[in-house]
Amino acid sequence: MGTITQREIIDYVEKNIIQFHNKRLEKLEQLQLNNVVKKKNPYLFKAKNINTAQDYVKNILDAFLSSQEEGIFGLFLEELAIFICSKVYNGMRSSFEGISHLLPEFFRRDAMLRVSVSRLALA
Repeated sequence: MGTITQREIIDYVEKNIIQFHNKRLEKLEQLQLNNVVKKKNPYLFKAKNINTAQDYVKNILDAFLSSQEEGIFGLFLEELAIFICSKVYNGMRSSFEGISHLLPEFFRRDAMLRVSVSRLALA
């Protein structure tokens, strides 16, 4: 079994977190407000006492970005898990069909193990 230092993890995050921000910006640049507005229930905004166009658009954009960020950040965490697994267990991306290629797998004591990265909602 290999080892990994906290410094190596920090260096990886500092080097790769820019991808998270770039993808976030890319999603925002691709956003078509008309498409997002069509998916929203206007009565919900009325019930939430959102009465101005500015508040309406801000609320829609906040919700859109939040949902996009969760997925993008989840992918970042999966890449981080692969990095750590590669350092500690000489692991790699899953090579099996039908399994996310962003999940790490490694061999240990003659058994192939696959790591699952779970995205838990914090309340």
